[in-house]
Amino acid sequence: MRLFIFILFFLSSLNAIELNWEHDYNNAIKQAKKQNKDVYLFVGADKCRFCDRFKDMTLSKEHVIKRLQEDYVLLYMSRDKHDIPKHFEVKGVPRHYFLTNSGKIIHADRGSREVDGFFDLLEEVDLKKEN
Repeated sequence: MRLFIFILFFLSSLNAIELNWEHDYNNAIKQAKKQNKDVYLFVGADKCRFCDRFKDMTLSKEHVIKRLQEDYVLLYMSRDKHDIPKHFEVKGVPRHYFLTNSGKIIHADRGSREVDGFFDLLEEVDLKKEN
């Protein structure tokens, strides 16, 4: 029985979609220009329960992952170990920055959001892009 459960778990993990995060700001901007996408910058911290909650509750969902990968180059930077450009606020994480592929901030926000709230945020960003 244990073998069956292990095999079932293993096979289900093969279908899992994961976010492929860039961790270097300049590389993310280069990729965004090349792919003609915007950049989603998620600023977190290594020991941040709200960041972990956001990752587990929202960023682990397949439909969220697909939406982000469709429109954005994904950039995760930890205030504890990455060289974050000075014009981004790093206190009060998690922080969310939506950037053009030239690095201009389209929208900035903060906090851990559930899936519906995060999709509301993405819609707000889309409205700002249109204006």
